[in-house]
Amino acid sequence: MKSRERVIAAINHQKPDQVPIDFGATGQTGISVSAMYRLREYLGLPQKALEIFEICQMLGVVDDDLRQIIKSDVIGLNHPENSLGVPNTSEKKLFRMPDGTPTLINTGNEFDVLPDGRVQMYPQGDRSAPPSIYMPAGGYFFEIIDRAPKIDEDNLTPREDFKNFFSIMTDETAKYYERESHRLYTETEYAIIGNLGGAGFGDAGAVPSPFEKYPRGIRKFDDWCMAQLLYPEYVQEVFEMQTEFMLKNLEIYKQACGDNIQIIWISGTDFGTQNAEFMSTDMFRQLYKPYYKRVCDWIHQNTSWKTFFHTCGCVVKLLDDFVDMGMDIINPVQLSAKGMDAHMLKEKYGRKLVFWGGGVDTQKILPYGTPDQVEAHVTERLDILSKDGGYVFATIHNIVGDTKPENIYATYEAVHRYNELHFGL
Repeated sequence: MKSRERVIAAINHQKPDQVPIDFGATGQTGISVSAMYRLREYLGLPQKALEIFEICQMLGVVDDDLRQIIKSDVIGLNHPENSLGVPNTSEKKLFRMPDGTPTLINTGNEFDVLPDGRVQMYPQGDRSAPPSIYMPAGGYFFEIIDRAPKIDEDNLTPREDFKNFFSIMTDETAKYYERESHRLYTETEYAIIGNLGGAGFGDAGAVPSPFEKYPRGIRKFDDWCMAQLLYPEYVQEVFEMQTEFMLKNLEIYKQACGDNIQIIWISGTDFGTQNAEFMSTDMFRQLYKPYYKRVCDWIHQNTSWKTFFHTCGCVVKLLDDFVDMGMDIINPVQLSAKGMDAHMLKEKYGRKLVFWGGGVDTQKILPYGTPDQVEAHVTERLDILSKDGGYVFATIHNIVGDTKPENIYATYEAVHRYNELHFGL
């Protein structure tokens, strides 16, 4: 099988000719630009300033020379602008990470390096607005700054508050998706995941809105969590508004991409912590599930795409609802969280959900283990999760900045050896 055929088999719960790999196709299966720079050096690849794929997390664009070594089977169809609302153009400028890693960011991004070593950036590259993200001194990624003014609890206006948060795709953006999806489909053999987003209801990384110049309303994540109990009507009105925009954008996106893409990434909302779900099943069913179901129903009724959801943490109590609302693919499969047992997940949900991730723990094993420990860990996960298909190998979330290159290499060498041993490659 070629890469695209391999992934299509896996997401249709058929057994592919080998375990497919995703390395850097989404904002949750990527690699810190600092870790990538050291990995390229370790592998003897040309050293250069690396282009950024996702600016808040400082994820690097995976070039074909590295993708070929890793043997990745998936590539992302990305937005024409970054998460600060700055257009992606061919013109880039140098941004040096605190550890010295040279990167290339959009020319329109504006940033300051403060005396204490922190770095701050501005929404849409507009210095007249307050900075919206900052990187701590010595950090590897940016944090979102809470900027919304104090809310008036007696005068909540959700549609007014979020009027600049949602928008309908422009003709120019649609034409970009049409061109780029066609190029990726005809010029590569990779499976293509459309990183559209847009249905991340209540996403902690989106609600504070780093791309808006002057966000208003309930935007701090702790306030948002409390609003689900205190002002559920506010939350529902925001989600209703979001669904209206999402459905309109899906129509345009379908016209632009058609069958060029096989998978659509629609949500990165985390519903789990290390030890439990963020909310009760009753709250999820009341506030979230109806809106997700409307989006998934449209996708399944109008396209051949599989729906890709990212949600960290323990989500065991929500899995049946995920299936019922139309989730096809779940990522990152955080097996280190309480109750997320690999055997149980595969046995109970292996025919209902595609597991995309779970391949190696990025919190402890990958950054702090030895290469031998990494290989043993990866092999154990593959034995469980890849059985009978329905699995794409990826790390549990992004590879963090201080991960040792020999451990990253050991991860994918373990997958390659597994494929050779079990598939006779």
